[in-house]
Amino acid sequence: MESPEAKGLPGLDLDALGTWLNTEHPGFLEGPLRGEVISGGRSNLTYAIGDGTHRWVLRRPPLGHVLATAHDMGREYRVISALAHTPVPVPTTHLLCQDPGVIGAPFYLMEHVPGQVLRNAGQTARLGRDRACGLAEHLVDVLAVLHGVDPHEVDLADFGRPDGYLHRQVVRWGKQLAASRSRETPDLDALREELLDRVPSSQRSGIVHGDYRLDNVVVGDDDRINAVLDWEMATLGDPLADLGLFLVYWDVIRELVPDNPVAAGVSDAAGFPPGHRLVSRYARLTGLDLDPLPWYVSLGCFKLAVVAEGIHFRYLRGLTVGEGFERIGAMAAPLASRGRAVLAAKDH
Repeated sequence: MESPEAKGLPGLDLDALGTWLNTEHPGFLEGPLRGEVISGGRSNLTYAIGDGTHRWVLRRPPLGHVLATAHDMGREYRVISALAHTPVPVPTTHLLCQDPGVIGAPFYLMEHVPGQVLRNAGQTARLGRDRACGLAEHLVDVLAVLHGVDPHEVDLADFGRPDGYLHRQVVRWGKQLAASRSRETPDLDALREELLDRVPSSQRSGIVHGDYRLDNVVVGDDDRINAVLDWEMATLGDPLADLGLFLVYWDVIRELVPDNPVAAGVSDAAGFPPGHRLVSRYARLTGLDLDPLPWYVSLGCFKLAVVAEGIHFRYLRGLTVGEGFERIGAMAAPLASRGRAVLAAKDH
């Protein structure tokens, strides 16, 4: 019989997990497992679990419609583990299970990092302008630190293929769009072609997070970042791809879709600095030439619009867990339109 604690946790059978842990990792648990879904994640599913003494976070792929190359628990586990001894703040990893027979999909466990994930305007409005500015600057500082890590020094030299990364990104996300198509997307299709026609040369390669934003970090009481989360799209590539997508979350989304559920914490009321100030800070820290940045912002618009289409696809089929998914699909069209406008402005 399913335990009371296991109810209400789609995608996670706590009884099966507890049995596996006690069998394969004796002594890991000190009591029966309890858990809850951690809200906010729109792709991989995240749960807080505990045995009455310890707390962990479990990550697994979404329910159904898992696209090829996406949601690889082994890659996510590997990059977090590799960064543990660098200045990049990450959770401590505990174990990886690649056997889908345990809970229905591969998963991994990591530590539960103390702090807060700032997901909504109510949370960030309490910061005040000075604290908000300090947090925003630290957010950019951590991104610059990540982009300064030498993959060879952390055993990640084979984690990706930097050569041709930008071209492959456009092609890959175009394929993801085709695999998640539930409606006509003319601007997205056009943006894909326009990006392919204008791929810039990369100045530098390094570890790319793939989805770096405010609500993918844990913020401590001192307004410092205790951990960077959600590494499912990490690889080796062009660091400016991270910066471009970060700016889409920071500036573009809140302008186009003020009530969006993916970057709601970055509100005007919080007193956060504008994106161009953060870009200047990043440029000083990294020494990169940011003249081609508009292309990367357009790539970020394309990527996020495709992600929105994929989530919308799963939502229509009842395969999402949590709230807010019904609004995600509405972001795709305005993002595609803005991506095309940014490219056009760059051309002129």
